[in-house]
Amino acid sequence: MSRVWYFSHGTVRLHFLLIAVIDCFSMKWTQFFIPTSREIPADAVAPSHALMIRAGLIKQLVAGSYIYLPLGYRVLRKIEQIVREEMNRAGAIELFMPAMHPIELWQETGRVEAMGDTLIHLPDQDWRRGTVLGPTHEEIITHIVRSYINSYKQLPINLYQIQTKFRDEKRPKSGVLRTREFLMKDAYSFHTNIESLDEGYRIMFDTYCRIFDRCGLKYTPIEADTGAMGGSASCEFMTVTDAGEDILARTSDGKYAANLECAKLAPPHDAGCDRLDSIVEVHTPGIGSVESVSKFIGCRPSDMIKTMIFIADGQPLAALVRGDHEVSETKLKKSAGVASLLPADPETIRKVTGANVGFAGPVGLKIRMIADQFVAVIHNAVTGANKTDYHIKGVNPGRDFALKEVADIRAPVEGDIGPNDQPLVFEKCIEIGHVFKLGTRYSDAMHAHFLDAEGKSRPCIMGCYGIGINRIMAAAIECHHDENGIIWPLSIAPYHVLITCLDTNDEPVVQTAAGIHDELVSKGIEVLLDDRDARPGPKFKDADLIGIPIRITVSKKGLAAGTVELKYRDSADVQKIPAEQAIAQTIDKIRSEESRHST
Repeated sequence: MSRVWYFSHGTVRLHFLLIAVIDCFSMKWTQFFIPTSREIPADAVAPSHALMIRAGLIKQLVAGSYIYLPLGYRVLRKIEQIVREEMNRAGAIELFMPAMHPIELWQETGRVEAMGDTLIHLPDQDWRRGTVLGPTHEEIITHIVRSYINSYKQLPINLYQIQTKFRDEKRPKSGVLRTREFLMKDAYSFHTNIESLDEGYRIMFDTYCRIFDRCGLKYTPIEADTGAMGGSASCEFMTVTDAGEDILARTSDGKYAANLECAKLAPPHDAGCDRLDSIVEVHTPGIGSVESVSKFIGCRPSDMIKTMIFIADGQPLAALVRGDHEVSETKLKKSAGVASLLPADPETIRKVTGANVGFAGPVGLKIRMIADQFVAVIHNAVTGANKTDYHIKGVNPGRDFALKEVADIRAPVEGDIGPNDQPLVFEKCIEIGHVFKLGTRYSDAMHAHFLDAEGKSRPCIMGCYGIGINRIMAAAIECHHDENGIIWPLSIAPYHVLITCLDTNDEPVVQTAAGIHDELVSKGIEVLLDDRDARPGPKFKDADLIGIPIRITVSKKGLAAGTVELKYRDSADVQKIPAEQAIAQTIDKIRSEESRHST
């Protein structure tokens, strides 16, 4: 690349700055660091994981922790910049909070137990005992607000950061999709009333849509569980991909979508029953599973009532589902209105039911019970007798045990009908963003109050909004790749244009490549110049692998015909056109993309 150096009085600093700016927009391959690889990593299952390693974007340091190499770091910073621009556009205010937190703040909200093993404790030195690494920052931001916000006149306010987070992930996998260390944008809004929270939530929802649109992602907003975050409502933004570990359930008409763990089901139809049988006890020695009992008795699994015992906020709770269904702990926890929910151990089950595991049933059970809505319409069912080695048949809900609490508490399965009476379709997906209405959970626990217009003290009403920066990078690759490599969206590509210079010993070829490079850089376009003395095949393979959107190839043969080659990474077509036309078309393409996202 050409540089002109001037050292006249008063211009030295300016020209050093100009050179720094040029360096941001251009780079020679031989002066950069792009360790591409032809080998597919043995442990990489997700396409994004394999391609990020092969394209020289990342390198694993230890399990769940990655180094972002120069090309990958450029992508990461571009994503950050898009997020920052849109958050600022929405009126949010950026700050920066520590990754290391005093555990006392987490104890104020009771989340030490709720986060469980996810929370990384640092007990090895005296000064670090009672310190944790933050997987999220609700407690810290609430501490800040309670320290400085005391009047309704200071609200609403939305504070955000882009910060490294930590979690004790037991099984890190799929590259940067499941890690112990990750980069996240998290924002927290504080409001005086629900109407203000609703408006702030809507603004953040729209902001997230603009962010993901600008990053070139295909995404679906879905209803989600609030989980350990708490709150009244939440929405996840999902990218559909076979590499995803989440599952979304959507209706075939596309009008309803939710995370599988909390997807709602249409109420069942009660077909009625001509005759209600009497209860009969059946000896089932050593037979406790649904499959074994149904074969032994001669019924279908769907004719059975499965009784699962849990400990909910320290108290036993029975969840009743059909034999062919499974309990959704997320739905059960929400329906029960409890903060903690754990499966009961065998000793507790024996104490509560009077029988070993596998023989529990609702008839005569003296603890709180929640029946799934499909249990409520079952007739002449088979269930455990609360007596080891015995089951009973002819059980009818409402007659043989009370239906005090009925709710949708089961996990959906293929063939289920959604809440709008349309069939549910399941798809694997990656979560790239999540917005919550937190309410007053944290402000109540941590006394983050303000004085309203009448001088009364009230808790701030909160919202929380998170985006996984690393996940956007991986999701973009999952959405945009082929068998040859990555196909970056222009907005987050490490460079806009790759100039592939063939015949590097030919002066006209080198000068033409340099001239195209300089003209594009002068227009503010980011250019990588492949000036390596290498055969065309490896150069083209690397070009496809790293996925820069526009490639201009300069060769001796092409110049003899008065042309260069212009190719878009997302197309197989190659245009052979004069260099000036290639430059103009490239500039128009990039300006058109920039204009589309500026509206």
